[in-house]
Amino acid sequence: MPDFDHRQFLANVSESPGIYRMFDSHGDTLYIGKARRLKPRLASYFRGTLNTKTQALVGRIADIQVTVTNSEIEALLLEQTLIKELRPPYNILLRDDKSYPFVFVTDRHPYPALEYKRARARRDDGRYLGPYPSSGAVRESLSLMQKIFRIRNCEDSVFAHRTRPCLQYQIQRCSAPCVGYISEPDYRRDLEHAVQCLEGKSDQVTQELTRDMEAASQALAFEEAGRLRDQIQQLRKLQQRQFVDTAGGDADVFALASQPGALCISVLTVRQGRLLGARHHTPTNGLDLEPEALLGDFISQFYLGQSREIPHEVITSHPVSDAGLIADALAQRSARRVRMTSQVRGHRAQWRELARTNAEQQLAGQLANQSQLAKRFEALRETLGLAETPKRLECFDISHSHGEATVASCVVFDANGPRKSDYRRFNIEGVAAGDDYAAMQQALTRRFRRLAQEQQTDTQAKTQGETAQHGNTARSKDSTHLGERPDVLIVDGGKGQLNMAREVLERLGITDILLLGVAKGTTRKAGLETLFVETVDRALDLDGNSPALHLVQHIRDESHRFAITGHRTRRDKTRRTSTLEGIPGVGPRRRRELLRFFGGLQGVKQANREELARVPGISATMAETIHRALHG
Repeated sequence: MPDFDHRQFLANVSESPGIYRMFDSHGDTLYIGKARRLKPRLASYFRGTLNTKTQALVGRIADIQVTVTNSEIEALLLEQTLIKELRPPYNILLRDDKSYPFVFVTDRHPYPALEYKRARARRDDGRYLGPYPSSGAVRESLSLMQKIFRIRNCEDSVFAHRTRPCLQYQIQRCSAPCVGYISEPDYRRDLEHAVQCLEGKSDQVTQELTRDMEAASQALAFEEAGRLRDQIQQLRKLQQRQFVDTAGGDADVFALASQPGALCISVLTVRQGRLLGARHHTPTNGLDLEPEALLGDFISQFYLGQSREIPHEVITSHPVSDAGLIADALAQRSARRVRMTSQVRGHRAQWRELARTNAEQQLAGQLANQSQLAKRFEALRETLGLAETPKRLECFDISHSHGEATVASCVVFDANGPRKSDYRRFNIEGVAAGDDYAAMQQALTRRFRRLAQEQQTDTQAKTQGETAQHGNTARSKDSTHLGERPDVLIVDGGKGQLNMAREVLERLGITDILLLGVAKGTTRKAGLETLFVETVDRALDLDGNSPALHLVQHIRDESHRFAITGHRTRRDKTRRTSTLEGIPGVGPRRRRELLRFFGGLQGVKQANREELARVPGISATMAETIHRALHG
C-alpha cells in the first residue's frame, strides 16, 4: 500500500472544529483526537519535532478521516464517545472515566443536595443530570442553582449536625433546611425548579415563577414577590448560559455532495440532541440519478435493507423522492411515526448544514486522492494522444452580470489537484459590456504576455551564446512567476472562445501549449459536454463515466466558481461605492455637503451647474467639473 501523502491530505482539510480518526493499512483505528481547528492540529503531526510515541503513530498511518462539528465542545463529546466505543490503541493510556461529569440528586434524603459526580453509580437511588462537557461547567451550574434557588451544598454528615445556619445562609446562598427555616415541600419545589433548569427547561420555570410573583403581588406579599422577581431576572441570564447538552431530538441526517465522477453521502447520528458520530458513504450512481432520487434509494437501503435503529426523524439535504412512502415504510418497521423532511429550522437546520459540510469535506478529500488524480491525468493523456502525462492544467472562465463587473478566472490543477496558490483573477476593463470574446482575449493576453517575453529573452540569450547556467537561471526564475507554463490550456465556452485563445497564443508566438475548448451540450447537463482539441474541427464526445472528462469537468467547475466569486465581490464593492468618489477635488466634506443639499445622489445627478454652484464649498469651476463627471 502506498505511503500516506500528508501534504495532499492537509491541502484539503477544513479549518473548522471537529474530530479525526487515524487508520492503519488494515483499516483499524489507531487514534481518535479532537481539534478546535482541524488543519493546524493535523499538520502538527507531520513536523520534525515529535516524541517517540507520536513518531510511531505517524509511521503507521495509512488514512485519516475527519468529522466536522459545530464547536470544540461538541468535538470533545464526540471524541470521547468514539474512544469508549472503539478503544484505539494509541488512546488506551487515557484511562480517564472522568470525561463525563454529572449532577446527582438523591432520593434517600428529605432535603437533597445537588451533588457533583464523576460517573454513574451501579445502584439507582436518584437522578443523574448530564453529561456535562467539563467539570468547570458542572461547578458553575451548581453555583448558579445554589445562588438562584438557595439549594444546600453541604455534606449529609454536616447537614445532620447543624444547630444554627451557616455562612451560606447569611449570604443568601442556602435556605437553611438543616435548622428547619424552610419546609420540606417548599424546598422540594425549589429543588425541582433547579433540576428543570439543569434539564434545559428554564423557560418553563420562568413562566411558573412569573405566575407566582403576580399572585404574591396581588396578595400584598411584596417581599416574596421581590424574591421571585430576582429569581426570574437571574434565570433570564441563565437561559443564555446552559451547559448541559439538552437540545433534544433523535434524528439521522443525510447530506449528499457530488462532483463529476465522485459522490459522497454523509450520515450524522443525533440522539437526545447530541451528535454521536458521522459515517461517509460513496455509492455508485450508474443510472445518473438526480440527488432527490438517489437519496431516496440510499435511505431505503440504509434502513430497510439492513437491521438498523430507526430514529424519530430523518433529515435530508435535498427533498427526497417518495419521501411519504419511505416514511410510511419506516413507521411500519419501527411501529411508531417517523418524520422525514428537508425543510427544518433552528438546531435541526444546523444539523443539516453540518452534515452537508461533512459531505463536502469528504468529497474534496476523495477528489484529491492521489491515485484517483493520477488515474484521471493518465486518462486525459490517452484521450488527447499526448506522449507524456500533462503536469499542469489551466482553465479560464468569464463571469459578469449583463456586462457589469466582468471578471476572468484562471484556475490551476497539477498532479496534486487544485493548486490554489496559483489561482488568479483578472478584472476586465475597456471592453464592450457582455463581450465575452474580448474579455477572454484580454485575460489570456495579460496571462501569457510575460510568458512570451521571458521565452523570447531565453531564446535570445541562447542565440548570443549565453552559458547554460544563465539559461537555467532564467528558467528557474520563470517557475517562480505566474509565467510557469501550462501543458494544457482549457477555455470554457466552446468554439468561439477556443478560436480567440488560438489567436492570442499565435500573436504572442506561443506554440507549445495544447488548447482544449469545453462546450456544454444542448441540455447543458454535466456529462454531455463536447471537447474541442486545438481546432473546432477536432471534436471529442466522451462517455459520461470517462475519468478524463471528470477531470476536465472538475477544473471547469472550479474555474466557474472562482470567477463567480470574484465577480460578485467586485460588483458588490462597486455598488457600495458612491459615484462622487471618483471626481477629482470632491473629498468627503464636499460629498457630504452635496448629498445633504440635494437629499441624495439622485438629486445631485439631476442638478444643473447653477444649482450645484449654490452648495456651500462648491465653486462654479467645481460645479462644472462635477456636472461633466456625472453627465459625460
